Amino acid sequence: MVNHTKITKTIALETYGIKNAKVNYQLSPSELHELTIEKGQGVESSSGALAVNTGEFTGRSPQDRFIVKDDITKDRVWWGNINIPFDADKFQKLYDKVTDYLSNKEVFVRDSYACADDNYRLNIRVINEYPWSNMFAYNMFLRPTEEELKDFNPEWTIVNAPGFMADPEVDGTRQHNFAILDFTRKIALIGGTGYTGEIKKGIFSALNFILPVFKNTLPMHCSANVGEDGDTAIFFGLSGTGKTTLSTDPNRSLIGDDEHGWTKENTVFNFEGGCYAKVINLSQEQEPEIFAAIKKGAILENVILDDNGDVQFDDTSITQNTRVSYPIYHIENIRKPSIGENPKNIFFLTADAFGVLPPISKLTPNQAAYHFISGYTAKVAGTEAGVVEPVPSFSACFGAPFMPLHPAKYAEMLSKKMKESGVNVWLVNTGWTGGPYGVGTRMKLKYTRAMINAVLNGDLGAYTYEDYHIHSVFGVAQPRSCPGVPKEVLSPRTTWNDDAAYYKTAFKLSNAFRENFKKFQHDTNEDIRRGGPQRYAH
Repeated sequence: MVNHTKITKTIALETYGIKNAKVNYQLSPSELHELTIEKGQGVESSSGALAVNTGEFTGRSPQDRFIVKDDITKDRVWWGNINIPFDADKFQKLYDKVTDYLSNKEVFVRDSYACADDNYRLNIRVINEYPWSNMFAYNMFLRPTEEELKDFNPEWTIVNAPGFMADPEVDGTRQHNFAILDFTRKIALIGGTGYTGEIKKGIFSALNFILPVFKNTLPMHCSANVGEDGDTAIFFGLSGTGKTTLSTDPNRSLIGDDEHGWTKENTVFNFEGGCYAKVINLSQEQEPEIFAAIKKGAILENVILDDNGDVQFDDTSITQNTRVSYPIYHIENIRKPSIGENPKNIFFLTADAFGVLPPISKLTPNQAAYHFISGYTAKVAGTEAGVVEPVPSFSACFGAPFMPLHPAKYAEMLSKKMKESGVNVWLVNTGWTGGPYGVGTRMKLKYTRAMINAVLNGDLGAYTYEDYHIHSVFGVAQPRSCPGVPKEVLSPRTTWNDDAAYYKTAFKLSNAFRENFKKFQHDTNEDIRRGGPQRYAH
């Protein structure tokens, strides 16, 4: 159990430009929970979790994420429509406006840190306008002891003012909301949006620059767990592909569910102190550990409650991106501290809505680099306005919106670590089988778990070349059999019962891969380029 002893230390914010504020420092989760309800900003669900509505924004706004272009970043950041440059002078003026806005208000301050490995620890001070945003920071960052707080020296500062609206013409933003990183001042400035994910992703983005550039450590948008024998498994995947679900395993200790570093010493450490899981269609039967974590201390975002306070997990009337944030100790089987050694298997998770990728396949090192740079999943009808059929979605390194460097840099680091550690890489399709979205069905979770367990216990890893079938379009090795999985499920072509339709769709997807990779081909070698689909349909 975590100690929530009252902290008597006070913090002055004048040095940050915030004057005459009523400062609530290091309040406990229960105090922040009660304050949120008192202020009419949230309600308590039947499970005891706090339920809030994040307002206009129920997800990140990638086009409104900026990085200050300065001497540290100008020649290192991969500038473009993902990493959008922001003028240093405009940042200072906007920062002054935000701190002036927070002056004379009640604010909530928390000292915390990122990176469970002390060799990489990053101390953070979070200044929030709202109590529930501060509770989110408690859940998601690592929590210093009382002794550590006495001489706490923050390296980075997050200033979070959801109620402040920028003036784009004056402030240099695209619209009224913004999330800006300044690596010289070491500030993450967030305004105009109540979506809490901007808080954690701001620090994740900063670490994705700091760790590879200054620490020779690979940052990863992944979950990770460790088995009884000490073998670490890493799960890459975009939102909705199953990262949190598949890494939360009662038989393996959870290291973390979203953000990790892989060190030169071949260890894997969690950046965070909590989990931020999607809860759309969550059920106690399918995901008992996550379901049980939704209790007092957790924050539900943008869910619908019935008259009894019960969460309607299938109700997406506010957003498809319903979420829960909870401290990692809400999960029973966790690794303490959140560090693993000896990575043995990496899983690339994709929800292929075209239904053509095998449910599991083994990748060569070149294929692994290609698929890592590609970062494929698919959007299905209804997830975004105008999406009426499956659409390929590529996010480099399975986390492009958070990667300040060129994707080839991260892929190069991953390839090197794979070779040094002898890790196996697997592509896992948690999406559709028997046809595309609207025709086929979603892959059963019990089959996906069986395939992953077969890898982790050594069954699939012991297979010989003859035990695999080489996919005729994507060239990946799909196993012919797997304990607990019907043989026909392992062959996507077989599940379609229509070879012509299957191959037409498979080539359509392979073309999309090749078109997407064109922007990386000048920065990757021929071996990596040959890791993708080689047959092109015209």
